[in-house]
Amino acid sequence: MPEASEHRTALTDLWRAHMAAPFPPGLRGAERAGIDMVLLDASIAGCVSSWLDRDGSPDTRRLKIADRCVLDLDLDLVLPLLTETEEIAYFRRLRRMAALVSLPEN
Repeated sequence: MPEASEHRTALTDLWRAHMAAPFPPGLRGAERAGIDMVLLDASIAGCVSSWLDRDGSPDTRRLKIADRCVLDLDLDLVLPLLTETEEIAYFRRLRRMAALVSLPEN
């Protein structure tokens, strides 16, 4: 588990990269495994934003959302269904951010 400053730096760096990346056009309005891709993106973005705004202390609701999003991406639901390189990179980054939000900052 990363130390607090490494944790924050990792999440901040991922967030900056995410904010600079366009949403994959082929996934606008799309669902994979019954999961709305735009909503998944927005849910994780809200969790990350809250985590950063609250200095690493998101509320319980945001933690539950982040945990659910990690599961949606991990359990062979979404990531294996993505085929385009940019889609895979975009949602892997989202998965890493959601996982960091879910981890307690030491």
